[in-house]
Amino acid sequence: QAAADPMSSSEAPEDGPKETSSVSQNISDADAFKILLEMKMKKRQKKPNLPSTVTELDTEDGSKVYVVGTAHFSDSSKKDVVKTIQEVQPDVVVVELCQYRVSMLKMDEKTLLKEAKEINLEKLQQAIKQNGVMSGLMQMLLLKVSAHITEQLGMAPGGEFREAFKEASKVPFCKFHLGDRPIPVTFKRAIAALSFWQKVKLAWGLCFLSDPISKDDVEKCKQKDLLEQMMAEMIGEFPDLHRTIVSERDIYLTYMLKQAAKQIELPRASETEPRKYIPAVVVGVVGMGHVPGIEKNWNCDLNIQEIMSVPPPSASSKIFKFVIKATVFGLMGYGCYRIGQRTVQFILSMPAAQSYLQKLTEIRSPR
Repeated sequence: QAAADPMSSSEAPEDGPKETSSVSQNISDADAFKILLEMKMKKRQKKPNLPSTVTELDTEDGSKVYVVGTAHFSDSSKKDVVKTIQEVQPDVVVVELCQYRVSMLKMDEKTLLKEAKEINLEKLQQAIKQNGVMSGLMQMLLLKVSAHITEQLGMAPGGEFREAFKEASKVPFCKFHLGDRPIPVTFKRAIAALSFWQKVKLAWGLCFLSDPISKDDVEKCKQKDLLEQMMAEMIGEFPDLHRTIVSERDIYLTYMLKQAAKQIELPRASETEPRKYIPAVVVGVVGMGHVPGIEKNWNCDLNIQEIMSVPPPSASSKIFKFVIKATVFGLMGYGCYRIGQRTVQFILSMPAAQSYLQKLTEIRSPR
């Protein structure tokens, strides 16, 4: 609309509407693109005033990537994302989500709060069907942790991604990319990396997590020194888990950001016109814990094929899976036995049943 009608009604002459209509009919797609692109470039700040949580990275061809490090339950992180997108007017926004979690972008806060707090048998069945028994159970334990944080803070997860989605839709020619590795791959690789006793220990810790969490605790996760200390503690206890859940995803996120930062080809008026490219501007929205890894991998040649494969289950995984199944079926069998026993006792205690048994005894007893 701005390209077709650059003047307001108060500034336009009497025959303005006719001229505007003529311009809008004769303007080519390439010219319209150039006009809107120029408007976008004027709005883009040459020296943007960015939050302290933003890390700036450059590519060899001159493209710029602004990585916003966030805490996933933080109000200030949402503001950081909005400010960054408004300041740099990006060509691409990349978020730390995969196709299996994309639904959180379109749900409203109230629905998400309800969904996050409800962990039921249907969700467990869906997780097991999607990821397998072991990975599904681990996913449900992590959902329990997320539900615990949601209940403590009264805030649904993924707020910074929803803000990024909204703001990206307001920027002309801005694409929105999902930049995280598919969650089933991450869970399956994480389970395969743990020993039998590490799985038991991790599951036990997640089951009995009940420490209170405040908004101040969440904001501390945006401080790199404190976050590195927390990561160091996690690495000491579960180094293989850190590798699969954090380090490998650092590589994947870096790869996706570099793919998004490729130069943009400008539209041509005709096939004979030479191709022209301009550097891209990208905003990445990721958890603060991934920022150091993205910086570390930025200038490396990356191959994500290896971290996309799912290794076959180990002997300990098979044992753990057998134990879980045996426990579930054992509990179900015991439950059926107890229910059946009580049912029989109840029936036998009824007067009609006792009378029938007495008659049966009299008939069978010798005279």
